[in-house]
Amino acid sequence: MTDAQTKRRTRGGGGAARRAERTAVSIETARYIERNIPNFEILTPEALEIIEANAETVLAEIGVNFVNNPAALERWREAGADIEGERVRIPRGLARKLCETAPSRFTQHARNPARNVEIGGKTLVCAPVYGPPFVRDAEGGRRYATMEDFRKFVKLGYMSKWLHHSGGTVCEPTDIPVNKRHLDMLMAHMTLSDKPFMGSVTDPSRAQDSVEMCEILFGKEFVQQNTVMTSLINVNSPLTFDDVMMGALEVYARNNQACIVSPFIVGGAMAPVSVAGTLTQVLAEVLAGIAYSQLVRPGAPVIFGAFVTSIDMNSGAPTFGTPEATQILSGAGQLARRMGLPFRSGGGLCASKLPDAQAAYETANTLNAALLGGVNFMLHACGWLEGGLVSSFEKFVMDADQLGVLHKLAEGVPVDENAQAMGAIAEVGPGGHYLGCAHTQENFKAAFWRSDVFDYKPFETWDEEGARDTQALASRRVAHQLATYQEPVLDPAIRGALEAYVAEKKASMPDAFM
Repeated sequence: MTDAQTKRRTRGGGGAARRAERTAVSIETARYIERNIPNFEILTPEALEIIEANAETVLAEIGVNFVNNPAALERWREAGADIEGERVRIPRGLARKLCETAPSRFTQHARNPARNVEIGGKTLVCAPVYGPPFVRDAEGGRRYATMEDFRKFVKLGYMSKWLHHSGGTVCEPTDIPVNKRHLDMLMAHMTLSDKPFMGSVTDPSRAQDSVEMCEILFGKEFVQQNTVMTSLINVNSPLTFDDVMMGALEVYARNNQACIVSPFIVGGAMAPVSVAGTLTQVLAEVLAGIAYSQLVRPGAPVIFGAFVTSIDMNSGAPTFGTPEATQILSGAGQLARRMGLPFRSGGGLCASKLPDAQAAYETANTLNAALLGGVNFMLHACGWLEGGLVSSFEKFVMDADQLGVLHKLAEGVPVDENAQAMGAIAEVGPGGHYLGCAHTQENFKAAFWRSDVFDYKPFETWDEEGARDTQALASRRVAHQLATYQEPVLDPAIRGALEAYVAEKKASMPDAFM
């Protein structure tokens, strides 16, 4: 619904009008978050200096591997690094110097300019779950994801007010060949939503396909001059950059598209068990990865990524929402800000198998840590379940709803004349109540954030309506959003060109499922 349509709509009084307003179809998207609150600074200046010095030691004396990538080794050699086989040792200060050309903040353009997002500074952009091969809902249980599941998630993301970004591989559609599914996934993001999206990174050729499809959607010149994709480049921790991820990064950097350079770490398995040791490795890996992107194209947009979990030493399984993960997130945010780079971390992370109390606690811990830790791009903001193996429909709408809390908290506490409410206090006086006073009547609609999923009814009403728990309420929300989904308008000529591109690409190669 456009702003003009909203203004034209008749606003009647009473409960019936308010119920109609709450149940009306809405595809409103909140603007990305701009924090008006301070960041949580967990590390002292002395601790930051120690970690930074140790990261430089790692790069200079231990080095990092760039495997199966002779071109990368040659770039590093020309930049002044010491090359021994596939090991790259980077002199102190070189990686940090190279990183200086990366922008501190950039715009990712959506096909609907009203959905553009700013990444960096005090912003927070929320994107959904990424990568699970399984999906779960209350009706069908846990199963392998299909392309139809993928399309449903894109629709839910488009219909979610507090979600700013359509994401990337919101689930892995296993019914489509591996070498062709990226085409269908991109087509879904481009047609079923008009929010920003992510490109494919599973092969350099698929990254190139992503660029070419964007050139159809946005225009070739626009793509070369603007960022229209943000894509996830995981470091193969510890200290290894493989040719697939780096090949994708090279494609995106050459074409002015953004990459999240993100170590993928399970503490105790792929990094030290200590917070300071893990942060040292994270910083060393990010420095090397971002510096390499700037060797490919100085000024290429990048994001300092940190995806770190701990490990359960009894089972070996990753854990989420733990105090150590919050400490690492907060510390990595400080390191990113000292480099003047956008920061990615956080999300609705949990290890639970169901959207239950464990999932809620772990998710809330991480979402709040991301807000306070200065995260600029939050992948996995909604839908994550079972340690990232499952995209949950119910948890998607539960998490997407709770992102509204972050918006409210990020506003800070206003102290203007209206917020001080001195007139209201004087009007009510001792022993009165504020329900009918002028200030309440003027402000009640926007005064308190309200969930679109949770139940606030009295027990008797809740019981009469079926005593639905949160998962049942979320299932109802999923059904409602899919039933009221309205596809955003796309120029038929552009749609036709995209469809022709996908058909031609699919026809050019046999199916591959490995």
